[in-house]
Amino acid sequence: MKKYCYLFLIIPMMAHSQNYVDLLKIGYGQTFNNNFEDANSSTYVKSFDVGLTLPIVLNKSHALITGADFSRNNLQLFPETNFKSLYSTNVKLGLASTWTEKWSTTVVLLPKIASDYHIITSKDFYVGGFALLKLKKKENLIYRFGAYGSQEAFGFFTTPIIGWYYLSPNKKFEMDMSLPISADVNYTFGTTTLGLDYYGIGRSFRLHYENSTSLYADLSSLEFAAYAQFNTFEKSVLLRAKVGYSSNDYEVYRSDEKIDLGVSAFSFGDDRTQLNPSISGGFFFRMEAIYRFQIEAKNDTEIPTSK
Repeated sequence: MKKYCYLFLIIPMMAHSQNYVDLLKIGYGQTFNNNFEDANSSTYVKSFDVGLTLPIVLNKSHALITGADFSRNNLQLFPETNFKSLYSTNVKLGLASTWTEKWSTTVVLLPKIASDYHIITSKDFYVGGFALLKLKKKENLIYRFGAYGSQEAFGFFTTPIIGWYYLSPNKKFEMDMSLPISADVNYTFGTTTLGLDYYGIGRSFRLHYENSTSLYADLSSLEFAAYAQFNTFEKSVLLRAKVGYSSNDYEVYRSDEKIDLGVSAFSFGDDRTQLNPSISGGFFFRMEAIYRFQIEAKNDTEIPTSK
């Protein structure tokens, strides 16, 4: 009973007007075909990721955000070579705070290890994080303002975050926007939800080859997808099937070649020499399973309110 009370206290601080929070997410996907530019060869990308969020309540206004994320991408970086797995593991450590009825903040530190994990050294360790300011305009509408930043193998990358969350009065239509990083628009028909989503990601992985200069892969990916979702166990377990298109370009560079600054889709001071052919985008299929904690669903049964 006590753990559910803690969740009831922390979830409004994390979501602020959403009536749920995703505690666990697992996904597996594969592109159908990615061609190498100016080469009679192609590859495909297999991806697996899992994300866990565990809140720890400090008091009624503040809570620690803890958790971890793991991802694995498997592909050929060069034509006619062996497939290589690129891994990323990050820890989430942050603070969610509610200051007034309308204003709340979330600040999260994201240290990570990202490489092929062939040999893990201190050079595979990077630090990033994000900060969000949220304004609760109405019970069903919030605005988000913030920024994300991360030290990568290619240099420092940052992007502003502007978005909103909206839930229609009948609770069927939902918009969850954090641009330019992610967007999700969906409509629920009872136990089935149909939606469109977008995810933009930029990250790097240090590469280790025997008898070779130290390298890194610079991933720039934009994913657009349509999905069908089956809502089970009172919408607490979500099973999602997605079909879409992803740019998935993994550019390989020498480790000593960096950019001055990356801001959203722009790179400043980028005079690097790419070592592998560019990889074209491709269509992909993906399956996801999500454990979603429903605030309203638990409120009338297992969670005692503070009123």
